[in-house]
Amino acid sequence: MRTPEATLTRSYSHGWQQFKKYFLHLFLVGLITWVASMPSGVPFWGAPSAGIMAWNTLAAAYALLVVPVIIYGAQHAYLKYMRDDRADIRDVFSGFKTNYLNIILANLLVVAICGIGFVLLLVPGVVFACRLSFVPYLVMDKGLDPVGAIEKSWNMTRGHGWRIFAMYLVAIPLLVFGLVLLGIGLFFAALIVSCAFASLYYAVDLQEQALLNSNATALAA
Repeated sequence: MRTPEATLTRSYSHGWQQFKKYFLHLFLVGLITWVASMPSGVPFWGAPSAGIMAWNTLAAAYALLVVPVIIYGAQHAYLKYMRDDRADIRDVFSGFKTNYLNIILANLLVVAICGIGFVLLLVPGVVFACRLSFVPYLVMDKGLDPVGAIEKSWNMTRGHGWRIFAMYLVAIPLLVFGLVLLGIGLFFAALIVSCAFASLYYAVDLQEQALLNSNATALAA
């Protein structure tokens, strides 16, 4: 397998290559993630009642305490397939056994930071969203705590901020095109975008490891 490069075109190219290679696996991961996330997006509206309030409270709790764990697990699974690692569909739910608290806290912290950035000014919100894109991978792949993952993501994405922003921009027409295709294409477009971002993280991580090894070799010499 040709290792990915930390560029927009190579990230999407490698993501597409792996998407085709592991299509059924990635399709199942995406399907599980989509179905498992549905309850959080179905609030009840109408005249206030105990039943509606109870359902909406449960939906909010589900969105806060369950959905992030599934999404982080899915992103870890995408990363494994991008690396040709031994992945398992059960990886989607692996966060419930390990890193549960770190996932919940990291998600809350990222949402809070990006939310504050968007409320104050649009540009800081976009910057924060781009620079913290690697947090889910770092929590799941490296086992970092929330603060450590945010600091590491900020450092890893230094010099890649515009590239990540461009990847988000490319994702927009892909998702719109998928939506036009009777809506079903949106699902597959989202999978390709997820694979591309996992490929970018993989490439940047490889670069960082190579730099660390080079520095270690230089110090040893």
